[in-house]
This record gives sequence, structure tokens and C-alpha cells, in this order.
Amino acid sequence: MLELDAIQLETGKNPDAAVIWLHGLGADGNDFAGIVPQLQLPNEIAIRFIFPHAPVRPITLNQGYHMPGWYDLTSLNIDNDEDEAGINESSAAIRALCNEQEALGIPSERIILAGFSQGGAIALHCGLNYASTLGGIMALSTYLPHCCDLDNKNNQALDIFMAHGLQDDVVDSHFGNLSRQRLEKSGYSVKWHEYTMSHSVCPEEIRDIRQWLINRLIS
Repeated sequence: MLELDAIQLETGKNPDAAVIWLHGLGADGNDFAGIVPQLQLPNEIAIRFIFPHAPVRPITLNQGYHMPGWYDLTSLNIDNDEDEAGINESSAAIRALCNEQEALGIPSERIILAGFSQGGAIALHCGLNYASTLGGIMALSTYLPHCCDLDNKNNQALDIFMAHGLQDDVVDSHFGNLSRQRLEKSGYSVKWHEYTMSHSVCPEEIRDIRQWLINRLIS
């Protein structure tokens, strides 16, 4: 199994919630670590943010160049063959991080999986198939892998936040919408957000993420 290095940030002493946030292709855990102070979360929430680094691997889409990636890509069309073995491998590594947080005393219902682009695909794949009920999934500028099993009833009522830029030229918003529709047809509830942006994150989206996290983690 992959063993992942990660950046950890805690917003208070003795955190009772965890957010595991996965970066996109070619980035690393530092990519979203800086977003924590921007969220301006209330002081009463003590959260452990975990930003794992994806392993370096050859990416076919980029002429086999080695870069951090959760799985291989052959094209920007998600309907093409996907790297199911790589997806399963990374999903298992993130599942192990969730297990570690549970072992540290954080209940699964207060663990949130988040991810951007490739990271969002792994967050969905891992979270929807996790053995226990999670606190939610935040999937940003991403899509649902075809190999994802949607029959796991442990997380049928999972709160899913999906967001996409209307000008995304890397993961077309069409693919995000198709993923949303597939989830909804399988009985999942999706909070869908669209923004006037490219393959990135915007201030309006950060505000919506902040409110969603508050709703999920403050009883």
C-alpha cells in the first residue's frame, strides 16, 4: 500500500474533526494548505487539516513525464480508458489516512474528504466506498470515476459538495454535471455549485466551502 507524506495543520487544540484534502495533478499538499486561514472558520471548531502528497508517477497524457499524480491519465476525456489500478491504489492510501484519524479518536462522521481535480476523483471514489459513514465529501472541479461502486449503502445519505468552473478547460464542467447526474440517479444528494472561473478556485467558492464546513461540523 502507498504510504503518503502529508502536511498537517490544526485550527485548535485537541481537534475533534478532520479534513483530508487532496491536490490535483502535478501539484502537492502545499497547493491547498494556504486556504485554511482564508476559510476564517469559527474558533469553536478544532479541525485537523491533512494535505497528503501524491506519489510521483509517469503520466501518459504528458508524454510519460514523471509528476505527482493520484493515477495515470491518457487524455482529458473522462470517457476514455481510466487507470482503475491507480485509482484503487490511491483510494486505499486515503482510506488508510481515514482509518488513522479514527484510531486517533476522531469519529468517521467528523471526517471529511476533499479534493481538487484528480484529488476530487479520489475523494469521491474513496468516500463513497468507505466502510463507515463519513462527514461529507467536497469534490472541486472534478468528476466521478467510472469504476466507482455506488452500491455502498453506508454512505447513501452522505452530504456531497460539488463545484465547477464554467470556463474549466482541463476538466470540462460537462463531465462534472454528468457525474452529479449519475450520483443523483443512484440516490445521492449533491449540493452543486457553478462559478465563473477556469480550472481553479475563486473567492466565492471559498465562502461556500466555509459555510458548508460549518454546517457539517457544528451541531
